[in-house]
Amino acid sequence: MEALLQQIENYKKEITVYEAADAEATEAFRIKYLGTKGIVKAIMGEMKNVPNDQKKQFGQLLNDFKLFTEEKYEALKLSTTGGAQTAAKEIDWSLPGDSFPVGTRHPLTIVRNEIVSIFKRLGFAVAEGPEIEDDWHNFGAMNLPEDHPARDMQDTFYINQNPAWLLRTHTSSVQARVMEKQKPPIRVICPGRVYRNETISARAHCFFHQVEGLYIDENVSFADLKQTLYFFVQEMFGKDVKVRFRPSYFPFTEPSAEMDISCLICGGDGCNVCKHTGWVEILGSGMVHPKVLENFNIDANKYTGFAFGMGVERICQLKYRVNDLRLYSQNDVRFLKQFTSAV
Repeated sequence: MEALLQQIENYKKEITVYEAADAEATEAFRIKYLGTKGIVKAIMGEMKNVPNDQKKQFGQLLNDFKLFTEEKYEALKLSTTGGAQTAAKEIDWSLPGDSFPVGTRHPLTIVRNEIVSIFKRLGFAVAEGPEIEDDWHNFGAMNLPEDHPARDMQDTFYINQNPAWLLRTHTSSVQARVMEKQKPPIRVICPGRVYRNETISARAHCFFHQVEGLYIDENVSFADLKQTLYFFVQEMFGKDVKVRFRPSYFPFTEPSAEMDISCLICGGDGCNVCKHTGWVEILGSGMVHPKVLENFNIDANKYTGFAFGMGVERICQLKYRVNDLRLYSQNDVRFLKQFTSAV
């Protein structure tokens, strides 16, 4: 064992006087002493030859030798990186840096935020609700009982039956939850994702985004609805866009109307997008049905209101001339990069 002790002392002397001029010399030190085939590992392997009654003493000595060598290596590393630090100080920080790609919001997010901003200027608050809904909030509260034929207009993704839970088919369910908790006056818009069991194509998808609006107060009229929507269309598409209302049917409004604008792609002359009519439907609207008000204990003799709902994808399609709804959800960077300047 005396020979092993003498060997350790000799290596310590070598390590003490070892100097490294550069990083390569430091790496050579590491390989020689601390590498997988280095001196420290070789000496540690001698423990098997140490008598059992001396293992504790020699174990401590060998561990001290390993720590001594590692400290020397760290000191060498510190001394040989001084040149790199000096070089870093000589960098000309006034030079322009490397450019980074600029990201952007998704086009649907851009349009949704713009819609919300327009209606906020009219005093509408924003309300949100769950995407998984019960049958009452999605259908029953909106004047669609179980046997109502209007349910056939919406193919629904049901999650559970008895009780019925489903992926909401419209954000009218958010309006229902607002009317449960708040009494008139009510003025909210309800943006969010909705789901319907439809065949995916360039014109339809199994999920899309809506912004619905609800205004309930005393003496609210259809004229208020029209002026509100006129303001929205002009703010979104410009002052020159033409607007028309067509009678329609929705179970939760009466009377009901669909709103069209002049086609922005052909200027009203007729094209494939507007089916050569010069008009494009953008939303449905109407006066809130008295039955809906009664479902939430709102006095239909005292209060009236209007509601409207639009698809964000359709608004985005017209605003940015998008010809395929599937582009919104394909995450194609070539498509998304086109909206960088729109943020």
